[in-house]
Amino acid sequence: MAFHIVLVEPEIPANTGNIARTCAATGTHLHLVRPLGFNTDDKTLKRAGLDYWYAVQVHYHDSFDELKALHPDARFFCASTRSSRPYTEYQFQDGDFFVFGKETKGLPQSILDAHPDTCLRVPMTDKVRSLNLSNSAAIVIYEAFRQIGFAGLE
Repeated sequence: MAFHIVLVEPEIPANTGNIARTCAATGTHLHLVRPLGFNTDDKTLKRAGLDYWYAVQVHYHDSFDELKALHPDARFFCASTRSSRPYTEYQFQDGDFFVFGKETKGLPQSILDAHPDTCLRVPMTDKVRSLNLSNSAAIVIYEAFRQIGFAGLE
């Protein structure tokens, strides 16, 4: 098994590229939920620095509901600045999905409402609206790996 990062309607190819690199480095599956704000052809991916795309286990979905239907027994942790519970309060396990929203709006309220017990946030000051998407994803995925003793990583 492995962890999973889900990007719901990502808009910025460089953020997705950074997250894809984290996925390649950790063996984490990357799930992209359409519509995407960029093209995923070879030329576009290489321009975004994704010459290691071959090392990423990427899955495309037409909706978040489609993804959930494919993994009905999975646990989905939804990252949001609107959550009051820090990511460090959860006990993660192999196979968990970490869901992040688009850069400009975050996750739709309907997704957050469907997962009230697994919404999490990365603590920060009130000086900024949010952290960069790729930074947030890296923080959360490495905490999950820390909790399982960095299994599978050198």
